[in-house]
Amino acid sequence: MPISTGTYPVHRSFTSDKDGFYKGDSLNLTSLNSIDEIIAKVEASQRISYDEAMILYQKATLLQLGRAANARRQQLVPGETVTYLIDRNINYTNVCNSDCSFCAFYRHDPDHPEAYVNPNHIIGKKIEETLYLGGTRILMQGGHNDTLPWHYYLDLIEWIHSNYPDIEINSFSPSEIDQMVKISGLSRGQVMQELKAQGWAGLPGGGGEILDDEIRKRVSPKKQRTDGWLDCMHEAHKLGVTTTATMVIGFREEIRHRLNHLQRIRDLQDASLRDFGNGFNAFISWTVQIENTPLEKSRFAGEYGATPHEYLRHTAVARIFLDNIPHHQASWPTQGEKVASVALHLGCDDFGSTMIEENVVSAAGARTAVRPAMDVPEIHRQIREAGFVPAQRDSGYHIVRQYTADEAEDSAQMPPAELPAEPTGNFTNQIALSVLN
Repeated sequence: MPISTGTYPVHRSFTSDKDGFYKGDSLNLTSLNSIDEIIAKVEASQRISYDEAMILYQKATLLQLGRAANARRQQLVPGETVTYLIDRNINYTNVCNSDCSFCAFYRHDPDHPEAYVNPNHIIGKKIEETLYLGGTRILMQGGHNDTLPWHYYLDLIEWIHSNYPDIEINSFSPSEIDQMVKISGLSRGQVMQELKAQGWAGLPGGGGEILDDEIRKRVSPKKQRTDGWLDCMHEAHKLGVTTTATMVIGFREEIRHRLNHLQRIRDLQDASLRDFGNGFNAFISWTVQIENTPLEKSRFAGEYGATPHEYLRHTAVARIFLDNIPHHQASWPTQGEKVASVALHLGCDDFGSTMIEENVVSAAGARTAVRPAMDVPEIHRQIREAGFVPAQRDSGYHIVRQYTADEAEDSAQMPPAELPAEPTGNFTNQIALSVLN
């Protein structure tokens, strides 16, 4: 049953009052519906307001949130199938000028021994390994590297697409698009049009963190602001490429900041669906990881991050509120397999990626630093033990392989379980110097 949204709002700049709430919100929570009345609205496929989301966030139990989130999930993605993706996160460079306080991945100095720009043969080897394992997509991102010229990005996408036409290239992020705008002198739309002409197929939602400038100015003051992130995504929707919306909680933000983020995403999705018939196909949230980052040395270090219970509550509220984004993904890389499995009962219909390689959140202490990938049989086991049926998908959520509830039927359909050798690493300056010497 479709969600009743009324007329889509116009795409607009997002303004809030002095307390950080959207203008027009009542803020008088006692005058609104009870929790049971709000849940009844959700079960009747109706949209809830910002204030009603605030009530659920503050007062509903986890069981109440799960009931409403699962109702919303069934309205948008009916059935008991839980999907996953076989892909790889490839980083073309770790050099970055943004100096985000929550990042342990980057090196500011291009001459640092651990800095790198991966050459094509390394990226190609990583793609070949991904294809061997049955992968359908690469998610390729990197830092804002001032030494890379505009043609580097076009040449890289063209080379990958020409040599590996069967792999989908979802790459960069809105802030990386702005880095290309800076070095090329083109508009955001022109940058993305030229990338698409070379074979670029999707813009992941990296760099979203918290879409509220009060938080962004504190944790990433050099990075793209909220309106820039939203405008990049609006332009990507116009081009019809695959996009996802993301969110990271645990920056010592308040609930209002989190709901501001969700409101911005929902408003943009309404506008893009209205204007282009295209928008985000998935929403993913996770908790900030601060190990090895400047935040770990902060006097407020103990206040950063979020508990599994907090993550699950947020996951459920996001599913309830974002009634126009069909797929919601559980985050096993930061939460672990068991918490991610519980998230499947709180509105998530997707278990994410096998994560053949991941370097960014791993550098900050995420579970992928210890376990860099989850193989397909383990993903199937987690999904089945949670009471669902696994299916491999591509980045457009088209089913690649549909499995059954019977584990014995898996073997005939499954791709290879592991690589014949150790996965390819990154070509750091340190490695480059040792090879040259």
